[in-house]
Amino acid sequence: MRGYRAIKYILFIFCYFFWVVSAILIAVGTYAKIAKEKDVVDTLMVDPALLLIIVGSVMFLITFLGCFGALRNATCLLKTFLAILVIIFLLQIAAGVVGYLFTDMVMERTEKLMMKAIVRYREDWDLENAIDFIQKKFQCCGVESYKDWSQNMYFECSDTNPSLEACGVPFSCCIHFQNQTVLNTMCGYGMQQQEESLARHDIFTTGCLEKIVSWAKNNLLLVAGLTGGLLLLEVCMISLAAAQISWINKVLRRQKENAAGMRSVRKDSFWYPAFADFDDE
Repeated sequence: MRGYRAIKYILFIFCYFFWVVSAILIAVGTYAKIAKEKDVVDTLMVDPALLLIIVGSVMFLITFLGCFGALRNATCLLKTFLAILVIIFLLQIAAGVVGYLFTDMVMERTEKLMMKAIVRYREDWDLENAIDFIQKKFQCCGVESYKDWSQNMYFECSDTNPSLEACGVPFSCCIHFQNQTVLNTMCGYGMQQQEESLARHDIFTTGCLEKIVSWAKNNLLLVAGLTGGLLLLEVCMISLAAAQISWINKVLRRQKENAAGMRSVRKDSFWYPAFADFDDE
């Protein structure tokens, strides 16, 4: 009985933790969505706010099934929770295998996705902040090079572009020196017109895709540890849910057997006196 209670409440604690995290994701995504301009056209793959809402909602539903099922011993909810977790686990394994076998295709899709994000820069505040954060964090600019910013209508390098930022790059591409106290947001103006050998003194010229891949290779143990930890946590939750379902089914079988035994005893208690009376006659 103690083992069953331990399984039940450990599963509940795990699910409750992720349930709270999912609620926070939904709240943050909703707040960011409301704060946006109403005329912004949202797409799932390049809209962080919409992505947070969808991921948070899916997590909220799944963890709610786990929480309520574990707390109320509802095998139907626990089986649904278990099935969804198994499907997600298998999809993650399949995605890893596909990513390893078709690396070139994955890199090509990722490059296209990042280029779409550059095109929509300045149209979405959340996306703009995300790109600026990545470029500052990884000290990179653009997807493959700093000249990728010509794909954006504001930074397009052409004589017909009336933007003041024409042929420039965002300030997040700029190299900030230690003794620099005032942020110059115009530091990237006209940088696309310069050769890379000259531009690299003022801005980062390496593309973010190369930088991110290089960071992942250099921190392979960290990436593998985080991925393995997530998969191990999912396996633990799957095992706990399966153990609780098995325990509940075992208890239900015992209750049915006890009920059947009680019915047979009652029948026997009525049958034997009658049979004895018949013999006495």
